[in-house]
Amino acid sequence: MARTFRVIHPFHPLRDREFELIERRNCWGSDRVWWVDGSGRVRSLPAAWTSEAEEDAFVAVSGGRSAFRPEDLLALADLLAGMAEEGGSGVVGSEVDVNRITPS
Repeated sequence: MARTFRVIHPFHPLRDREFELIERRNCWGSDRVWWVDGSGRVRSLPAAWTSEAEEDAFVAVSGGRSAFRPEDLLALADLLAGMAEEGGSGVVGSEVDVNRITPS
């Protein structure tokens, strides 16, 4: 029997679709799964976006009580700090990026 996988990424258009796994391999530092789509083209996705992914230890321990992993929140904090150091570009509430629209 052929091995299958499901797309589990919450925002991917193929979410919950099941495909026959051709191969799982590491390509250029990315763990990917490969399958043939309905038109006969070979496709791939990051394995982390599929049921082939190993369960994240934090997700398992938190039991769904947290929407974000600590390392993702730390990366977001670093990104926002970097943006603030660049003069407020893109930071919510920055006077530089606020466009004022007044009625005519």
